[in-house]
Amino acid sequence: MQLHKPDVVAAATTILDDYGIADLSMRRLARELNVSPSALYWHFANKQQLLGAVADRVLAPACADPGPGGWQWRIQTVGERLRDALLSHTDGAELVSASMAAGQSRAATDILALLAESATAAGVHPDQAGQVARTVVYYVLGFTVDEQSRLQWDAAGAAEITPEADPSSAFAFGLGLLIDGLAMRAGLVVR
Repeated sequence: MQLHKPDVVAAATTILDDYGIADLSMRRLARELNVSPSALYWHFANKQQLLGAVADRVLAPACADPGPGGWQWRIQTVGERLRDALLSHTDGAELVSASMAAGQSRAATDILALLAESATAAGVHPDQAGQVARTVVYYVLGFTVDEQSRLQWDAAGAAEITPEADPSSAFAFGLGLLIDGLAMRAGLVVR
């Protein structure tokens, strides 16, 4: 059987979903694919490249242009899609955060570009649009890492420490604060 790059990424994503990022190793992946670990390096020079490809697969649903709408709606839509994509995979936020830090995710770059375009449409100077985009992404990643950690603790039977609001409502509130703050910074009327 010939090994193809999409097959490697699919198998790695399955391991991520079933066991989490801590158990996603090149050796385990090779075992799952019934190949030697060296066969994986034909497709990926190192584990960081593999994780970047898995991150791109995780982020694919969030990369689509949000379509017509005001800049606020576009930022909100991209933020919500990003959160949904991260939550759809075990340790999705941790994986994407690590891949972004290593500069290995093309999809993350695309999402940052969508957000930067929206920031520019809000009147943010182009030199600061990238920082706005990163602020939104960092909020989504941080919120989702916490949310996924809580889900893992709940699954392990840990007692709930404090009753929290619905995570979706809490997320929307925080994202709304960022959008309102951006509007105020740009001198626009807050919705």
